[in-house]
Amino acid sequence: LRSGPVIAFGRDRAAGQTMNPRLRAALQAGVLIAVFAGLLAFFPRALAFAEMGARELRYFWWLILLVTLAGWLIWGFKKKP
Repeated sequence: LRSGPVIAFGRDRAAGQTMNPRLRAALQAGVLIAVFAGLLAFFPRALAFAEMGARELRYFWWLILLVTLAGWLIWGFKKKP
């Protein structure tokens, strides 16, 4: 028989196999950025579209603001406090 506590399903912190939330978030962000960069490199037309959208953002910021406001008005008022 064991004298110490039973550790179930690999939750032994002494083994060093657990991942803290900060490391997990950094790993997820890194993978997301790598996939995004890979897709933009694989599809150059998407990169050109993103560049064009970034340039035109200075002219259409009000349209984005109106769409965001409309979404907030539609779905924001449905939630009861």
